[in-house]
Amino acid sequence: MRYAPFAMLTGPARRPQLWRLAVGIGLVLAVTFLIGQLLFGLVLMLAPQGSSAALAEAIHRADAPLGMLILLVSMGALGIGAATAARVVHDRDPRTLFGPLPLALSQFRRTAGAAGLAALLGGALMVWATDGAPQAGLTPLRWLALLPLTLPAILIQTTSEELLFRGYLQSQLAARLPQAWFWLTVPSVLFALGHYAPGTYGSAATSVAIWAFLFGLAAADLTARSGTLGPAIALHFVNNIVALALIAPQGDMSGLALMVWPFGPSDTEALLRMLPMDLVTLLISWLAARLALRR
Repeated sequence: MRYAPFAMLTGPARRPQLWRLAVGIGLVLAVTFLIGQLLFGLVLMLAPQGSSAALAEAIHRADAPLGMLILLVSMGALGIGAATAARVVHDRDPRTLFGPLPLALSQFRRTAGAAGLAALLGGALMVWATDGAPQAGLTPLRWLALLPLTLPAILIQTTSEELLFRGYLQSQLAARLPQAWFWLTVPSVLFALGHYAPGTYGSAATSVAIWAFLFGLAAADLTARSGTLGPAIALHFVNNIVALALIAPQGDMSGLALMVWPFGPSDTEALLRMLPMDLVTLLISWLAARLALRR
């Protein structure tokens, strides 16, 4: 495995003791909770009188544009938490969690282009493989009008998650432990646990978590091969544009989608039918990203 470039992320990982990482994770959780409470409190305070309960439910379901946008932006708290932990617990400049920024941006662009083509191909295959054709979500004009808000919101969400799981956890673990299997899998397991939601996905929750684990491995591999967060953010960004802004399951988290599948996230049978195509799409996107990084 060609992971020598990963030194650009592990080199700045000062104070790599495991007890510090445990304290850092606790600080991330505390900062994320605090910022989340402040943000939701501010949003509800600014809501028209008598609409707070309805807005809170809209954010929880994220089946309308405003609720979905607020939910995505709120995920930025994870990134702030990771940056805070890096600075406070490890005396590390949070900017080093991204790797060299000019290189990260260049790799982001290359990976986004390659993974974007692969994801569109995968989406077309899923439409072909499913029984029911996608249904209309937002009207095209409204979808286009919201796109300048949708794309930055998804970028905030995906960047924050990558900053925590790959930029912070993976690089700090790798600075302490040389075994690649360990620092590739542990953040990916935690990433999968964060996507385990039986209340949303029903009996398919374990399968969704397994997919998230494999996605985490792909992102971790790209991070180690490239030495920056650029490719992992691009892979995650492209994936979520397709899954949240282009074609989403009906119901929860469909508020920004141009089209919706004729089933919801709790339809276990439909989700399990789509899982093989999701895995094929992930594999193609990962391979395309690796090829793009070799240029």
